[in-house]
Amino acid sequence: MEIDNSFGPIDIAISGIRAQSRQMKEISSNVANARTSDAGNGEPYRRHEATFATDGDMGGVEIDKIVTDMSDFLKVLDPGNPMADENGYVTMPNVSLPVEMINMNIATKMYQANVAVLKRYQQIIETTLELLR
Repeated sequence: MEIDNSFGPIDIAISGIRAQSRQMKEISSNVANARTSDAGNGEPYRRHEATFATDGDMGGVEIDKIVTDMSDFLKVLDPGNPMADENGYVTMPNVSLPVEMINMNIATKMYQANVAVLKRYQQIIETTLELLR
């Protein structure tokens, strides 16, 4: 009989928690910069999104890369703004707050699901130890 030293459910849940934590960080950055019309490079802030990949043999997940959304910027009519063009339009970031709120809700639920797995696993271990006493 071979003993498996891997903690599969724990490793998978922890990898999910780490990945969703990073996803929430990117979403928070998008929300914080939703009205940043100059990100320091002469153009508005561009939305970022985390992409996921499997984490090797364990079956977990990890952040593959952070992708910059290259979709078109929004144009807002604000003739009094110093950043306005000759027609009075200001180029704004390509961040949609409702989409970011939905993404944050999904990431939060996935984070909570992974925490629930850890709690259940802890309960199983505690029950097993009680039975062995």
